[in-house]
Amino acid sequence: MMSFRGTRLQNTKLSLSIVWLLESLAESKGRQQLYEKQSSQVLKSLREMALIESTESSNRIEGVTVERNRLRPLVIGNTRPRDRSEEEIVGYRMALNWIHTDYRKIPITPETCLRLHALAQGGTTSGDAGQWKNTPNDIIEIFPDGRREVRFRPLAPDLVPKAMEELCLAYRHAIDQLQVTPLMASACFILDFLCIHPFRDGNGRISRLLILLTCYHYGYEVGRYVSLERIVEQTKEDYYETLKTSSSEWHEGKHDVMPWFTYLLSVWRRAYREFEDRAKRQRPQRGAKTEMVEYALDNMISPFGIADVEQLCPNVSRDTIRLVMNRWREQGRLEMLGRGRDAKWRRKG
Repeated sequence: MMSFRGTRLQNTKLSLSIVWLLESLAESKGRQQLYEKQSSQVLKSLREMALIESTESSNRIEGVTVERNRLRPLVIGNTRPRDRSEEEIVGYRMALNWIHTDYRKIPITPETCLRLHALAQGGTTSGDAGQWKNTPNDIIEIFPDGRREVRFRPLAPDLVPKAMEELCLAYRHAIDQLQVTPLMASACFILDFLCIHPFRDGNGRISRLLILLTCYHYGYEVGRYVSLERIVEQTKEDYYETLKTSSSEWHEGKHDVMPWFTYLLSVWRRAYREFEDRAKRQRPQRGAKTEMVEYALDNMISPFGIADVEQLCPNVSRDTIRLVMNRWREQGRLEMLGRGRDAKWRRKG
């Protein structure tokens, strides 16, 4: 849509601070993959915590709340919702589950946006869940003295279907033609989505689901372990302010996407910092040499011998390597093939 029209994105020069943030995020993405190989069991609790926090925060931003003692059973368990707010909590969890499970198969299309809306609105067929808006929905700012002012006027309802088709097509074209870095394309897509405001209600929640989905497509999966929605809620003043700044003159195509892009980069960077900090705190403390051997064992191609492990751990004694391998065998993680010093080993599971 407006952010992708013409050549403005291709001609945009990124500041040194933006380049530094992008490089930092790329490094964090690599470290996340390392943690996933080394600490898969530890990360299970982080995933559960993030699912609860994401569901709670994204709905609370939109004014949807439930009793605290009901939240976990609704999100993690199979508790049936008992009112409309709880239906939306369960619906958002269903939308998150769909993204977490099938993101590789979920394209950026208007149909995807409609399905996410249907799920996040409670998965019901009643009302306008999963349908474009049919009435105007101006974004109103309410001041402390009660005064109201139109902050932004989105597209008219009759323009929405065509605009969403154009937006999704332009986004995919920008990615396919390598016109812009994926994270910037994601930021532009989300900004345009919010400016179109295609649904009567729930646009904020769908935008946050789309942030997750687009990031997952390019390997930035920190949202599995740290709630991006919670970080947005904690920084919602900056969220609304940068959104207001970047949407100014959007209809004329003269808007500046960089404040919004910078904000999203800061959210992703904070999430990765939290992820690494939490993963380190929850992971059992071990000696560096033991950790090196375990990482080598996790990445060996079976069958292999002790000499193969030694090549990957040049500063670790054979006794330490044997100790770790024997412990893994007792835990059922390794199997010894044959006997003697030249015996081969194989990972199990």
